[in-house]
Parts: sequence; C-alpha cells; structure tokens
Amino acid sequence: MERYVLRLRAADQPGIIHTMTGGIVATGGNILDSAQYSDESSGQLSVRVEFESEKDPEVIRTELVDGLARFDPIVELRRGSDRRRALIMVSKLDHCLDDLLYRYRRGELPIEIPMIVSNHEDLRSVVEAAGVPFHHIPVTAATKAAAEQELSSLVQESGADFIVLARYMQVLSDDFCARFAGRIINIHHSFLPSFKGAKPYHQAKGRGVKLIGATAHYVTADLDEGPIIEQDVVRVDHRSSAEHLVVIGRDVERKVLSRAVQLHADDRVFLSGQHTVILA
Repeated sequence: MERYVLRLRAADQPGIIHTMTGGIVATGGNILDSAQYSDESSGQLSVRVEFESEKDPEVIRTELVDGLARFDPIVELRRGSDRRRALIMVSKLDHCLDDLLYRYRRGELPIEIPMIVSNHEDLRSVVEAAGVPFHHIPVTAATKAAAEQELSSLVQESGADFIVLARYMQVLSDDFCARFAGRIINIHHSFLPSFKGAKPYHQAKGRGVKLIGATAHYVTADLDEGPIIEQDVVRVDHRSSAEHLVVIGRDVERKVLSRAVQLHADDRVFLSGQHTVILA
C-alpha cells in the first residue's frame, strides 16, 4: 500500500467533502488522517487528507479530479515517499543552517536538500562536511540581476520545490519574489511586526521588552510582511543584556524555522490571501 497526501482548495459548498472521500474509497483508498477548514471571510475550503491505496497515483489523480470537477477545485496529490526538495540559502550566520542540517541528517525533516547557495564563502566547509553541494553566488548592486538569474537556473536544475532563507541577508527582487510566490520561506529575527531592520535585539533591549521571538513567513515584495507560517516567543526581563537576547533569539529562530519547513514540506500550509491556514 502506498501512502498519499491530498490537498484541496475550493469554494466551500455542500457535497465536496462527501465527493472527495467517496472518490478516495472508490480507488481502494483507506483514509488515515484528515483535516479541513472553511474560512468564512473568503468562503474558501482547505482540506488535507492522508490515505493509503494500492493504485497508481495517476489513476487516483484522474479519478479524483474527474469526480470533483463540478466543484472547480485546486487538487494536489503527492506520494508520501516523494519528499519535497528544499534549496537552502545562507550568508554568514550559521545557527539556522546548522539546525536544519542536523534535523535533516537525523531524518526529522521530510525534505531533500539538493544544494545550499550563499552570497559568501564563509560556510562552504560546513556545507561540504554535510555532503551537500555548495554554490557561491556573490551579490552586489551591479550584479544582483545576474545573480538572481543564476539562482533561478539553480532552482530549476535542482528540481527544488521551495527555497529556505536560513538568515540569507540579501533582499530578493520583486520579480524573483513573484516568480516563486508561496515557495520562499524566510526567518525573521523578531516577533513581527515590531523591531524591523538592523539590531532588533538591541532595539528590543532599549524598549525594555518582556517577550522576544521569531517569525517564519513566506517572502513577498513587501519586505517582512508576507503570510506568517510560524512564530514563537520567549519571556525575558531587565536582567538580560542585548548579547543574551541575541543568544536566546537565535535559539527561537532555529526552532521556528525548522517548524515552518516541516509544516510546508508536509503540505500543511495553505495560503489564503495575506494569511495562512495551517492544517496540523
């Protein structure tokens, strides 16, 4: 029996769940897990189903799509054994990269990492020690367009399903963001929307914050304002120095980014306008 993950998006209407589950059963499928959410504001239904079946995926896809056609849905079907391919991008900071590589090596993340791209050479030895191809694409104001074209080619050549910015310290162009909309995950070093820009923990210290955090979100042309996937916070007090906040913050960043990658790779994140629906 092969395990499958089915994602469905459609306008919510009577009969759609009955038709979908009936179609799975008709293909000899056995449903193992199911989650759904109907967004009243948009009228959109999001569904994620895991099931097992002996039939070929193309046969299942055809029968399900044909049966659901009258609901005009967006249907995605993936074999559970087909892992999402994540191209990771970094600059000089290594804490998020180290965590992703550790979880990848331990089999805790359901992804394949075809390559890691950086605008600096600093982390080449770390990446190559992990047995992952490393690509250096330097970026300057004059070479930005050419660098992004090279990056686009690498995404295509590697068969990457999505991109993870593991503290990649370059702003991607509007065109690149649009081309890979819903496929670029960034980790932001604060609990958005506060304390944007440079030295967020020093800003937080100056304001006497009691909570610090991190936010993983999809990248859009609006800097640090894309749909949020995951967040977390840690309570601190006046005794924490800015340097201590940095240490705490890096730990939160690692956890939040890895959870966001896990959710995306498991097909649990549904984009709904400016926000996300997480069917965990």
